Amino acid sequence: MSTEGNADGWRVHFELSRDAGQTWTRLAQPEKGPGLDAIQPSVLFFPDGKLEALCRTKQGVVAQTWSKDGGKTWSALTATDLPNPNSGTDAVTLADGRQLIVYNHSGHRADEAKGNRYPLDVALSTDGVAWRHVLTLERGPNGSGYSYPAVIQTSDGRVHITYTWNRKSVKHVVLDPGKL
Repeated sequence: MSTEGNADGWRVHFELSRDAGQTWTRLAQPEKGPGLDAIQPSVLFFPDGKLEALCRTKQGVVAQTWSKDGGKTWSALTATDLPNPNSGTDAVTLADGRQLIVYNHSGHRADEAKGNRYPLDVALSTDGVAWRHVLTLERGPNGSGYSYPAVIQTSDGRVHITYTWNRKSVKHVVLDPGKL
């Protein structure tokens, strides 16, 4: 979860439901870290039980925070090596254990509120720290760009990605992760 525009700026926090979403308990809110305002976390899962959340920021990078206790506590936000133009991202842990993120591979200048929402790219990681670009979905520009990706892996192993195309339509792409 995240909040925007309150007195603390953008803040990420985590909640847990034990009754299929009927009620929620707020677990933790990571510290902002060095000047990072973050929202819209995507949680990734690792074999050793660690969790990582990747977040959109206003500061030109994708932020990360880590939990070693099942999400009860989280590390302070830090910057990844992935750029972010103040645009939504989404990420998923694949069945083979790799991590996949869909994001706009562009940043923005400090005097800009937002950067270009193109290109739209896919990157993979085995450790959640070192990311390898594997595919460009859209190059741009096309007006408003490509934004608000959503990604899932279905039971047949395929990765489905949806995103807005120029804020006028939604595009759906299906990938075979074995070819990435």
